[in-house]
Amino acid sequence: MENFFQLKKHGTNVKTEVMAGFTTFLTMVYIVIVNPAILSSAGVPFDQVFMATIIATIVGTLYMAIFAKYPIAIAPGMGMNAYFASVVATHGVSYQVVLGAVFLAGLLFIILTFTPFREMLIRAIPNSLKFGITSGIGLFIAFIGLRMAGIVVPNPETLVTFGNLHDPITLLTIFGLFLTLVLMARNVKGALFFGMVITAIVGIFVGLLQFDGVVSTPPTPVFFDMDIAGVFTFGLYTVVISFLLVTIFDTTGTMIGVAEQAGFLKDGKFPRAKPALMADALATTVGSTFGTSPSSAYIESSSGVAAGGRTGLTSIVVAALFLVSIFFSPFISAISSLPAITAPVLIIVGCFMMDGLARINWKQFDEAFPAFAILITMPLTSSIATGIAIGFISYPLMKLVSGKGKTVHPILYFFAVIFIIQMIFFPAH
Repeated sequence: MENFFQLKKHGTNVKTEVMAGFTTFLTMVYIVIVNPAILSSAGVPFDQVFMATIIATIVGTLYMAIFAKYPIAIAPGMGMNAYFASVVATHGVSYQVVLGAVFLAGLLFIILTFTPFREMLIRAIPNSLKFGITSGIGLFIAFIGLRMAGIVVPNPETLVTFGNLHDPITLLTIFGLFLTLVLMARNVKGALFFGMVITAIVGIFVGLLQFDGVVSTPPTPVFFDMDIAGVFTFGLYTVVISFLLVTIFDTTGTMIGVAEQAGFLKDGKFPRAKPALMADALATTVGSTFGTSPSSAYIESSSGVAAGGRTGLTSIVVAALFLVSIFFSPFISAISSLPAITAPVLIIVGCFMMDGLARINWKQFDEAFPAFAILITMPLTSSIATGIAIGFISYPLMKLVSGKGKTVHPILYFFAVIFIIQMIFFPAH
């Protein structure tokens, strides 16, 4: 263990790494509850998503631990699961077809990891678009949480309005939200997880949550329940590109952020970048074959780094804890059926994803407006793909009319044309 991970060299030990692994696990274990809850709304069987989520997490995190040796966990990404559900709803296709799109995006992801294209693409896309995409997804996630909880409800005159505070589920959600906010304000490790646990306990006492069991034999994994041909039949090329781009931006930004926090960056460079980037590509591809949305590096890994985690041993512990969780599917299934438990997490994670807005130059209009367009389009159209398309079209257009067209990378013009054609001739609705 010492020789493989070089614990002393990184100023850590087994005890510290194990505690860091537990810390990371507690801050991100909500995905085992939230991901099946979101994808089951798109028709994917709960047990199938439950197992697929854990399998993808274990595969990606173990690859990260063994080959990249970083304390960074990989799991199906928030935002991509919501987008997955919205594609099923807006395109009128089966979840098997969308899983096919995820699989193709994963294969492209793996191929790009072996080429300079991934780094080139990341460099070509301006920060304002990257931050706009991440923040737009954050607003979308928070909006979904508010709707799930009944805090925001449909209104024929104003589209949406404030919900009914006499509804028990809405009241329990508000309680869970404020409780979790208090825990986070007090810097309690695992605040999201403990907030869900306490809200669930209250749900039991008020009769909103019933269990048919706690521990059971793990559900049988379902393999290759997808329709790849349907991706071409229904022309879901933009969906594949959207899965690919958002996962690339999200996971790369997260890895750089965690690496910077842990002091891994050397002269601005990210050592062992290729195996680190391969971890999420592999998890995305494997996860799709079992039934879940794309995977990404988790920003919650920063909690493990803050607890002293510096090597892949932290990630090994995270993967092991997720493996243990497969024996608790009845418990997790019951919890995910009560929106009051999962909605506060969606709202707070949405907040986490807004931090990039501070790094957008709002005083430079041709930088600010494309980011704003993405930010407002994603939640209002319930489509991440539409938001990305609007951003990629408006950015080069704004630069052209302001006389700065030469500062835009040619690849952005290419994507702008592709998205214009898609929106005119192959609209999502």
